[in-house]
Amino acid sequence: MSNITAVDKLDELKLTEYLTQHIDAFSGPLKATKFAGGQSNPTFKLETPKATYVLRRQPPGKLLKSAHAVDREYRVLDALVDSNVPVAKVYHLCEDTSLIGSMFYVMEYVEGRVFWNSALPEISDNLTRTQMYQNMAEVMASLHSVDIEKAGLHDYGKPGNYFERQFSRWSKQYQLSITQDIPEMDKLISWLEKNLPADDGKVSLVHGDYRMDNLMFHPSEPKVIAVLDWELSTLGHPYADLAYQCMQLRLPDNVGKATGLGGIDRAKLGIPDEADYVASYCDLMGIDKIENWNFYLAFSFFRLAAIAQGVAKRAEDGNASNKEAQAVGGMVKPLVQYALQLTQ
Repeated sequence: MSNITAVDKLDELKLTEYLTQHIDAFSGPLKATKFAGGQSNPTFKLETPKATYVLRRQPPGKLLKSAHAVDREYRVLDALVDSNVPVAKVYHLCEDTSLIGSMFYVMEYVEGRVFWNSALPEISDNLTRTQMYQNMAEVMASLHSVDIEKAGLHDYGKPGNYFERQFSRWSKQYQLSITQDIPEMDKLISWLEKNLPADDGKVSLVHGDYRMDNLMFHPSEPKVIAVLDWELSTLGHPYADLAYQCMQLRLPDNVGKATGLGGIDRAKLGIPDEADYVASYCDLMGIDKIENWNFYLAFSFFRLAAIAQGVAKRAEDGNASNKEAQAVGGMVKPLVQYALQLTQ
């Protein structure tokens, strides 16, 4: 069986037998359908006569040590089930790779809406857009307020010096992935290194990829009912999530496949500007303001640029995960240039 077929197909009879033994009230027959989209962890809808579930698996084949960590996703979702962070309920983690060819977990199927365009063109009125962004900030604040010890996540990542460690990691990753000389990136790396803020002791659970299309909204209300795709979650600095989200507000919609809001009249759409969004978050977290804000924003652009460079390198080496990966390399220089504007 080829890897492509292995990713798209599941042995429904084998899976039915296994899940019947491991999930209460589960019974077949089972129909598995792969969700469309670019998930790095292939995701399937499992339909049975009595209920519908979702299965997320690692892709088959050889993987980097920390990549596609569905066991970490399962752990954090299980830890958050009784928190103020809306998540899908998880039912079972299977670490036996012999069953379907890779590790996987099963969770509840949540009926709702996912919006791929941050401008929310599907929404007909400005008030609803405003409420959706406000709830987005509220959910982020709930995430950053999770009691890590109480949730059993005290060892979910390394606490402290988050930006120093992340800067070191992504600088090295970038150096290993260079396919073209970008002097602006050297300038940005130098600035970030010189302007690393002192560790302020803030440690929280962070999502790592907090953006509009990783949220599921209620079918008819401006309310997040599930935060999706926890693959990059860890213990880190809460401002990393906030700055990443605000980077999305700044990005134009023509940088790679991003659906940014840069250059769009957000007030006309009822979408808050960056200052209002940050102020709302600060109010929810009970803080006055955020020092070194430009550093956090510049770092977000740098991190995304380093990730894009890694994708471009894998494309050049012939083992990228999708056909459009090579085009992602064209994002690197514009992202670096956006970051450098923040260093002036």
